[in-house]
Amino acid sequence: MKGVLVFLCLFFLSILHGAYTAQTKQDGMYIVYMGAAPSSKGTKRNDHNKLLSSLMRRNKKSVVHNYQTGFSGFAARLSNEEVKSIARTPGVVSVFPDPILKLHTTRSWDFLKYQTEIIIDSSPSSASNGGDSIIGILDTGIWPESESFNDKGMDPIPARWKGTCMEGHNFTTSNCNRKLIGARYYSGSGSSSQGNGSPRDENGHGTHTASTAAGRPVSNASYYGLATGTASGGSPLSRIAVYRVCTSEGCRGSSILKAFDDAITDGVDVLSLSLGASGGSEPSFSNDPIAIGSFHAVEKGITVVCSAGNDGPDAKTVVNVAPWIITVAATTIDRDFETDIVLGGNKVIKGGGISFGNIQSAPAYSLLYGALAKSDSANVDASDARNCIPGSLDNNTVRGKIVICQNDDGEYSPREKKQSVMDMGGIGIILIDDNARSVSSNYGSFPMAAVTSKDGSEILSYINSTSEPIATILPTKTIGNYKPAPTVAYFSSRGPSPVTKNIIKPDIAAPGVNILAAWLGNDAKITLSHKEPPLFNIISGTSMSCPHVSGLAGTVKSQNPSWGPSAIRSAIMTTAIQTNNLKSPTMTNSGSVATPYDIGAGEVSISGPLHPGLVYETEEIDYLLFLCNTGYNISDIKLIASTIPSGFSCPTNSSEDSISNINYPSIAISNIQENKSKKVTRTVTNVGEDESTYTVLVDAPTGIKVEVVPNKLQFTKVNEKQTYEVTFTVTSTPNDYTFGYITWTNEKYRVRCPFLVST
Repeated sequence: MKGVLVFLCLFFLSILHGAYTAQTKQDGMYIVYMGAAPSSKGTKRNDHNKLLSSLMRRNKKSVVHNYQTGFSGFAARLSNEEVKSIARTPGVVSVFPDPILKLHTTRSWDFLKYQTEIIIDSSPSSASNGGDSIIGILDTGIWPESESFNDKGMDPIPARWKGTCMEGHNFTTSNCNRKLIGARYYSGSGSSSQGNGSPRDENGHGTHTASTAAGRPVSNASYYGLATGTASGGSPLSRIAVYRVCTSEGCRGSSILKAFDDAITDGVDVLSLSLGASGGSEPSFSNDPIAIGSFHAVEKGITVVCSAGNDGPDAKTVVNVAPWIITVAATTIDRDFETDIVLGGNKVIKGGGISFGNIQSAPAYSLLYGALAKSDSANVDASDARNCIPGSLDNNTVRGKIVICQNDDGEYSPREKKQSVMDMGGIGIILIDDNARSVSSNYGSFPMAAVTSKDGSEILSYINSTSEPIATILPTKTIGNYKPAPTVAYFSSRGPSPVTKNIIKPDIAAPGVNILAAWLGNDAKITLSHKEPPLFNIISGTSMSCPHVSGLAGTVKSQNPSWGPSAIRSAIMTTAIQTNNLKSPTMTNSGSVATPYDIGAGEVSISGPLHPGLVYETEEIDYLLFLCNTGYNISDIKLIASTIPSGFSCPTNSSEDSISNINYPSIAISNIQENKSKKVTRTVTNVGEDESTYTVLVDAPTGIKVEVVPNKLQFTKVNEKQTYEVTFTVTSTPNDYTFGYITWTNEKYRVRCPFLVST
């Protein structure tokens, strides 16, 4: 019987995007869905048990996962005929393919501290460092021996923790401690090379993200001397629970959903997922295991933080866009890895990348443009040679030279080009690529540097000016206090959301470029010759920005244990920073001013969220109305949510425009015409001080009139709520979209809500 993985849950009905009630194309991996977790004796429970028993009678090994806490259902291997039959079974909501999602793959915290507008204690208390919060990491596992996960001086594990430390290949319960309090792995997330599963990380990604979020301080950390300093996570006293759902090949949706189900039972406070679909291919909410699992987690009071994706800078590439998720973009920090190129005449070009090449420091090597070393092969054209595509260059011409390669072919990676030149006996490579210059790749012991197009042109001009061009490439060095920073990383996925323009996604930005954090202790791939394996590594991606926000969320939760996920999100968003270390507006990698489609509310502040003054609390009813306004009816929604408020029903005038009114800490208005107005309301909760008054400041762009009523909010006590109304009027049609801010201020707090108006 050909295997098909079918996921049985009772959650999102596929009404809006078409139910997968009968998959007929071919056998494959599937997810079938049934609702919120039923009562112990309810009809749903009986349907679940009957179907599970029936499957196991036919094939005991067919069932892979059973979901019964946060939501109901199970995963099983079935034939296409069984899929069709199950789709018609009472209690089954939908059937959809089980997706394989991908990974979205220190000094960063010091930079954030420097950037913040509120001075914080340099030796924060245990509470402000996340002493009693539990951060769950869904990733590739963990390397428990890393010093970042030691538990020296930590208090006993919180009594509310109900999780476990699973044993597996090269992993025992003794690998867990008062820091790493839980570890699980799932079918399909173990090592194919080992033949069995384990929570142990064999990729490095999970170890890196876990230590970024909550690693203990480790002094003198570096990658072979680069980025030397104390490496620490954002919430160093928070506990870590690891859920291994990924390998280097990807992350199975059924494993992700099982991890959500377990984490809800285990008692985590924050879930961090540096993974997701590719931009432009994100499934609908009804077919998305991250959207499904996170909905139930948020219902249970768990904050869910996800990476925005690495498919930028194109618009509409952001993923993980459900409004109950905190979606994180990636920015740079004030540190550069500089690999200098010295030309004849001692002209220095500041290249980038990480290279430990050991060649002469004086320019002594012939410099060759790839286009001038074209192979005689009839299948090779000038573009191939200019880009140093493997097989396009003449061996004899390249041997003993430093080769200049363009990197605009989009077909071969820099590493493949490096290997090709190495195999031909080349001394080194200068790669002309603006993106490669801004985000450092690791070229190991081979002399290699990336340069901007501008610097590349200067090097080519030098070649053309002399009969014997020479150069050398120096080992990489760390440059601190780099300006401007932050800038938006070129790879960071951008809005608007592919689902709706009426919620701004991403929500927030955080450091995600050249981040140093813990790594495997045996990774030969990044080990330099005649050196011990490094214990820290430098990598980039929204995978790295996500745990910065997860760690901060853990700290905020520990200091404000009664706050729910939306209050924590609001605190992070409304205290964000929109300027760089030159006190100018944050810019994108291309030099334009960053918009909310690039960075959401802005760059995260590490102290502001601890004292936000006011918060926008997005209630469950807001999410229910969101579903109404995206096409679900009340019958569908009752199968989604654990509880529905008495008397709730979808408004008769539900529409996408109404999404703008959910109580979110940003405002998005779409499809507004010139000389027309649209109105939204927001409610804020006072979490600052009794007897406080806030006055509104509006930063509106040309062509948009913004009126806020009332323009002053007066609170008499903490937890009091006040509502205000905003009217947007277009006085002249903007180009596509424009943005601004509504800020509530008093002598102590600044609460900033970004808005975006699109035509």
